[in-house]
Amino acid sequence: MAENGPKRGELRIYLGAAPGVGKTYAMLGEAHRRAGRGTDLVVGLVETHGRPRTQELLDGLEVIPRRRVEYRGVEFAEMDLDAVLARRPAVAVIDELAHTNAPGSRHEKRWQDIDELLDAGINVLSTVNVQHLESLNDVVESITGARQRETVPDEVVRRAEQVELVDITPQALRRRMAHGNVYPADRVDAALGNYFRTGNLTALRELALLWLADQVDVALRRYREEEHITTTWETRERVVVAITGGPESETLIRRGRRIAARAGAELQVVHVLRGDGLAGASPVGLANARRLAEAVGASFHTVLGEDVPEALLEFARGVDATQLVLGTSRRSRLARVLNEGIGAAVVRQSGSIDVHIVTHPEAGRPLLFANPDRNPLSRSRQVWGWALSLLLPCAVTALAHFYGEVALSVDVIGYFLAIVVVATVGGVAPALTAAVLSDLLLNLFFTPPLYTLTVADPQNVVALVAMLLVALLVAVLVDRAARLSERAAAARTEAALLSSYARTVLTHPDPLPRLLEKVVENFGLSSAALLERNGGSWRVAASCGPDPCASPVRSDADIEIVPDVHLVITRPGGKPLRAADRTVLEGAAGQALLALRQQRMAAETRDAQRRADATQIRTALLSAVGHDLRTPLASIKASVSSLRAPDLRLSLADTAELLTGVEESADRLTALVDNLLDSSRLATGAVVPRLRPVTYDEVVAAALAGLDGHQYVDVDTDESLPPVLADPGLLERVIANVVQNALKYGRPDGERICVRASEHASRVELRIVDNGPGLPAGSAEAVFAPFQRLVERGQRGDSSGVAGVGLGLSVAQGFLAAMNGTIHAEDTPGGGLTIVLVLPAATRNAISETEKQGGRR
Repeated sequence: MAENGPKRGELRIYLGAAPGVGKTYAMLGEAHRRAGRGTDLVVGLVETHGRPRTQELLDGLEVIPRRRVEYRGVEFAEMDLDAVLARRPAVAVIDELAHTNAPGSRHEKRWQDIDELLDAGINVLSTVNVQHLESLNDVVESITGARQRETVPDEVVRRAEQVELVDITPQALRRRMAHGNVYPADRVDAALGNYFRTGNLTALRELALLWLADQVDVALRRYREEEHITTTWETRERVVVAITGGPESETLIRRGRRIAARAGAELQVVHVLRGDGLAGASPVGLANARRLAEAVGASFHTVLGEDVPEALLEFARGVDATQLVLGTSRRSRLARVLNEGIGAAVVRQSGSIDVHIVTHPEAGRPLLFANPDRNPLSRSRQVWGWALSLLLPCAVTALAHFYGEVALSVDVIGYFLAIVVVATVGGVAPALTAAVLSDLLLNLFFTPPLYTLTVADPQNVVALVAMLLVALLVAVLVDRAARLSERAAAARTEAALLSSYARTVLTHPDPLPRLLEKVVENFGLSSAALLERNGGSWRVAASCGPDPCASPVRSDADIEIVPDVHLVITRPGGKPLRAADRTVLEGAAGQALLALRQQRMAAETRDAQRRADATQIRTALLSAVGHDLRTPLASIKASVSSLRAPDLRLSLADTAELLTGVEESADRLTALVDNLLDSSRLATGAVVPRLRPVTYDEVVAAALAGLDGHQYVDVDTDESLPPVLADPGLLERVIANVVQNALKYGRPDGERICVRASEHASRVELRIVDNGPGLPAGSAEAVFAPFQRLVERGQRGDSSGVAGVGLGLSVAQGFLAAMNGTIHAEDTPGGGLTIVLVLPAATRNAISETEKQGGRR
């Protein structure tokens, strides 16, 4: 753009979580406000989707006629970009930012048209839904099951001067749809049952709020960078707790939680990992700190940095922290004299961030090495180190005598080299021995006066002292590197073992014996056993290895998990257990307790389920025999007795009425027995459907033909819908059972039942809709449980005035599952219950797959 060209226009976007939330309505409301203030405004394109209230808002606004584009014999109406540019208004209203233009248009996407208008200095009002954002496309697909083909790059929306969220609750949006304010009536049922489920809308709403909040945060950071603002803005209280992963970390996290709670602040925990990745706490300590952070509701972060104070403050400023919590130093006083330490450095550089220095039990206990009494170097390296500490100084002395007259500096370098080699191989003690020996040899043979331990030149004293310092420093570095390497290897081993134990508990069908087997194998144990206290004695809950220990007092190591559960082990020769091994075994013991409890809970659940099923079936069958079967039998007997009574004269009408009663009672008996038999067939797996393409309209007609009250059912099944893959006989039984259930429970005050079919993706759905009492929240799955009858909607009972044993919907669910279909219950908008039957459409692929499955049977 030339320097004297028009100023780029501003883009304002109305962002919504789903169609129908009111983005276009809000945009047109803003257009009327601007037009009322005298702004030159035109409507480039607005999609009303047949919504009358949106159409009304176009009245009084100048609308640019659309351009007609023909492609492959089909005519499309697109925005006339050239007409808007020629009209050159101050503001253009252009709907649906993510729209794809018809082939032959100047730009592929509508947002590119809008970009050209902005370059021309025209301000634009537009709309977009969160599902059309490129970065969220796959997330929305995983939530709704529908992939959006039209997307817009996130950067296009981020560049907008204003992004306004148009929000509405999922319940309000579903009511708006049920009233026909969003989609035509023929699309409402499929939309409510699929994309516009309450859970989907809630997730999309949260997604839109989070995306917009992130953009607000980005805009704030961008503004601070542009204005070179480095001070912390206390837009929200944030507390950062810095931990090392040591024993004091739990104290700091809990103290930070209390500070954050008092201030109503967000809590974050951070651990700075040095560049070598080794210096610091063990992975077990960090894992414990991470678990505690999650338990108190804090987020856990790990950052990399050589300068710990700088890394901490950089992180704290990056998250706009207002308070930073540190532990008091564990370094000695002498160390703090030489180096101020992390806490003092952070306080000095913190600026506007408040720093809390928290004391803890570990203060004043410096930790130089993990175990200073144990040499981390291998035995062979120690032997070589001591040998070289004696040999190398002597070798340097011999070589110096052999070559005769050389400068003293060369002799000093030779001894330095010998000391460094010894320190690298053998560590501190051999290095100091080599330094002392080199010092004596250099003084005796090469420092005037020769062959005495007197040093005449003070400079030579410096060289001798330097030898000792070099030996000490190199040896300390080697020793520390060896210890860190050992610690890292041990941590990797511990992590691998603990991960293996956890994986065993989660994935193995019988985890407890397998876990103990792994423990015995990993640690070379004789046996391992999990003991439970039963009264005053111990019993073995699980074990591995010969002759497992049956009492903690007889074991080589006793690990108490909880007071009444212990892990005990025996080792070959009764060797004591190392402290490091005990740490891992404690983790394994915790996993063993978890496996034991899972095993017990699974067994108890199976037993309880068996008892409950048996009780339920027994009660339901007794109820069926005692009431539902006896009632029609009593009716039949009474009618037949009346017909056979010799002294009772009946008219033809009375006789016909009694015979009708006998027939109806027999039909009720037949239906009850059929449902009982069907339930038995499903329980034994004897239902083998014969699937073929069938249309809903023919099956619905057959199912309703034999139902009493079918005259109260309205059917709306479009013949153009694709057929479904089903067994016609089973599907007929399913529809009859569901409709019969709706007729019994969902027709208050003469309401009618509606049966509607619709297509979604590769499935065809049939909805049986009633306007009865509906179901209370959380009871949708209960209606499909066997032997459950609705006394009143939302209540379950064993007796009512309605005939049936409560198997109709349970049988329907079983038959649909056998046909690769599903059934679920939804609330009818406005009140009532909707039962949705879902079956796969009879596509060629579905038929082919079904034939393959039939062949495998």
